Amino acid sequence: MNSNPRKRWFGLILVFFVCIVGFSTPFQQFAAFPNELRLFSGQMKRLQYGVPVHAEVTVDPQMLQVNGTAKPSLSVNLNEPLSLQPYQSGQTNMKVKLFGKIPFRTVKVNVVPDLRVVPGGQTIGVKVKSAGVLVVGHHQVVDQDGSKQSPGVVAGLKLGDLIVDINGAPVHEVHRVGELCEQFGLNRKPLELTYKRNGQLNKTQISPVYDADDRAWRLGLYIRDSAAGVGTLTFYAPDQGVYGALGHVITDMDTQTPIEVGEGQVLQASVTSINKSQSGEPGEKRAHFVKEGKVLGNIEKNTPFGIFGKMNEAPTHSFSAKALPVSFAEDVKEGPAHILTVVGGQKVERFNIEIVHVSKQPAPATKGMVIKITDKRLLNKTGGIVQGMSGSPIIQDGKLVGAVTHVFVNDPSSGYGCFIEWMLQDAGVLLKSSSTKEEKAGDAA
Repeated sequence: MNSNPRKRWFGLILVFFVCIVGFSTPFQQFAAFPNELRLFSGQMKRLQYGVPVHAEVTVDPQMLQVNGTAKPSLSVNLNEPLSLQPYQSGQTNMKVKLFGKIPFRTVKVNVVPDLRVVPGGQTIGVKVKSAGVLVVGHHQVVDQDGSKQSPGVVAGLKLGDLIVDINGAPVHEVHRVGELCEQFGLNRKPLELTYKRNGQLNKTQISPVYDADDRAWRLGLYIRDSAAGVGTLTFYAPDQGVYGALGHVITDMDTQTPIEVGEGQVLQASVTSINKSQSGEPGEKRAHFVKEGKVLGNIEKNTPFGIFGKMNEAPTHSFSAKALPVSFAEDVKEGPAHILTVVGGQKVERFNIEIVHVSKQPAPATKGMVIKITDKRLLNKTGGIVQGMSGSPIIQDGKLVGAVTHVFVNDPSSGYGCFIEWMLQDAGVLLKSSSTKEEKAGDAA
């Protein structure tokens, strides 16, 4: 008769014990023990799990050494830091047995070739020509009988459409569209137009209307073929001769659609003044291009993580010409760091920040970390993060870990950063991981 209550009480106690164990720090540390590790060849990595347990770690000593010991098997205390020193690139396994007997985990270790890049911080001028002509607006054309219409609207063209071909010929410049409209005035044959929308090519026909006031044939479209601005160089990879900058995609200022790059250049620029950020009103760097004949590099890609291209020589005015190691996304941690950026002229300076939050991103995504400017001198000068600061390299523990990307409008002392790993992948100097995902960024700095 009394056995059932005893069983119920025993069950409750058992559940309580399991909950206590499950929420205990050692158990959580065990659960966080990785199934896979990524290391750069020649760069030591320290792991801290804080689990008061001894274990036997087995590795291939030709590829990986544990705690500086060139032995295939080593007894370690998991409550103390575990240092791993990879010696050559490739894949290997690290087997962990608790108390030297109980198989706990086989960790896959992927060692990639050592990678070092020169951090930037320089303010750069950016000139981009789109891979076509971008539709940025519509307008009504008044013809000779006084009626109004927009041929572009009739043809089904929308803001953000990229016109890439007219009558079978590629179109990259606005003036070429005007010339083709004048040809229509001679033969009155509708223009065969190819445009790109959401990555898909589409075709339509359009018949220009003669504008009685301008005395010219018009499409009823506002179009643009180029953009220019300033930003910050993030890194230069001397071994590959490539660079990365901005940390976010370049979008058209009217349509907010990403610009598909046809060609472009990065140039030297000098900061002339700064409009300070205030709550609700992000500021900006004001700068002018220096020595426009001196091209630093070209622009080959415009991605969610910035612009990338070739750079044939190390840019001048570096904070330091020394190449730094880089960090994988999972190795970035909350805590003190600093950024490199320009607040006057062309001088790159170092300023203190705090990485206050790090997102777990096993695959490419924007908004990898939240940063806060803690440097009083920078806050006095800029009010926080300003437009033109995007791309400023973030350095932590002597490694390049990311780039400033966006400002919080209501708190300009804070903003987002992206992980340097994703920029290095888009630059082509670091192989992409097996699974990749992306998300859209917020307001750009």
